[in-house]
Amino acid sequence: MNIEIISTEMRREGEKGYVGNTVYRTEGEKSVYEITFMSKNGKDWDYSLHFTEQSGDEDELLRMDELLENDDDLYNQLLDAALEAFPA
Repeated sequence: MNIEIISTEMRREGEKGYVGNTVYRTEGEKSVYEITFMSKNGKDWDYSLHFTEQSGDEDELLRMDELLENDDDLYNQLLDAALEAFPA
């Protein structure tokens, strides 16, 4: 699956926590998504997925969420993009 990464961000929350996001679009989809990553230790990550520009079809969002759950390469590509935005 081809994705276009539009923007990324990663910042520290508290002493050990991190919050970041990646805004992206997938090939063939009209919607733009934002995935927000959260970690208390910088190793174990949770995420939240939502539409960026405007509300979209809930079924479309659920399909993207399922894809993220099942496609480790896609998930890691989006997480790595956010991590690369962390200021050194």
